[in-house]
Amino acid sequence: MPYYPRLIENKLLKYISIFPVVGLTGPRQSGKSTLLKRQLGDQYRYITFDNQTIVNAFYADPNQFIAQYSEHVIFDEVQKVPEIFSYIKIAVDNDRQQMGKFILTGSSQFSFIHKITESLAGRMGLLTLLPFQFLEIPAQLRDQAIFSGSYPELIDREYAYKEEWYANYLTTYLEKDVRALSQVGDLRDFSRFIALLAGNTAQTLNLTNYARDLGISVTTVKRWISVLEASYIIFLLQPYYKNSGKRIVKSPKIYFFDTGLVAYLTRIYSKELYEQGPMTGQLFENYIITEIYKRELLDSKHKELCYYRTSHGEEIDLIIDRVQSKELIEIKSGYTFKPAMIKQIKLLLDAQDKGYVLYNGEDFPFDPKIKILNYRDYLICSKGFQS
Repeated sequence: MPYYPRLIENKLLKYISIFPVVGLTGPRQSGKSTLLKRQLGDQYRYITFDNQTIVNAFYADPNQFIAQYSEHVIFDEVQKVPEIFSYIKIAVDNDRQQMGKFILTGSSQFSFIHKITESLAGRMGLLTLLPFQFLEIPAQLRDQAIFSGSYPELIDREYAYKEEWYANYLTTYLEKDVRALSQVGDLRDFSRFIALLAGNTAQTLNLTNYARDLGISVTTVKRWISVLEASYIIFLLQPYYKNSGKRIVKSPKIYFFDTGLVAYLTRIYSKELYEQGPMTGQLFENYIITEIYKRELLDSKHKELCYYRTSHGEEIDLIIDRVQSKELIEIKSGYTFKPAMIKQIKLLLDAQDKGYVLYNGEDFPFDPKIKILNYRDYLICSKGFQS
């Protein structure tokens, strides 16, 4: 399998130079191990806790295990041996001057954050590696990623047998990650829940409706949402509250980290089904917002991603709030620009803000502060207003 360079590489090397421990989380198959072996394989030993023999060796004699692997080591899928965090803390505290002693990977952000809070606060720099970004995908496959996904293995095989790949991915996820994270109960109901969410991606989250449709409690729905967030299947976009003069919708909107999974769950197996089906707009919006989410994740500056919608249906798909300024983004799957697309942007746009319409049509000048852009050009030139 060829190696595709990742945009996170420079940040990873920087973190190794300034933190004793570096944590790298992300969903299964996002390329964490491949990235680390490629960038650090000649400097670090690689130990995976997917290997039961390694797990047994740790539990048989933890002190001896850490003594053997005490520096320049990658511990992969470290959430499977949660007790190791306290031993890593001791090893780090005994040699606080050495940076990059340990690199830890895991596919559950819940396990990482919980253990960091307990043991490694102030000692670890945490990074997240998601499926490929737009710029990491070969140019000839970028358009297909919207309905076929962005996981490295799918890109490498140019989407051959992608339905079989997603079927296996879901089975592995349910049998390993879900059982490890929570007492879900009936995995069939949980599978149905994921499919229901996929059909409602880019929509506001109504917990009561899901509870009614599945015959479960709202409390259970909330717990299942947390499981899906912790394992990097979905993320929630919160509403923008700062315009207090109007009644703002308060429920979050739901998005999937990989639109290929949405397409698989909703049986969108081809470009024709994507372009002619009822979910074109939802998939397109999900894809663009996820790509912006990935981009902003690499930026260390403070910002919040949210959406704007009033009870009267006035809406802006995405607001990037950078404290001193905002970017207001409207997302449309069509090829034709209409001035009505920027109505709400103009109403909310302050002097220091910037507005965008991202769609499938051509770029053209319209307003000094609002750009009308083909989505590909926006994702290629992420600095937006810079030439």
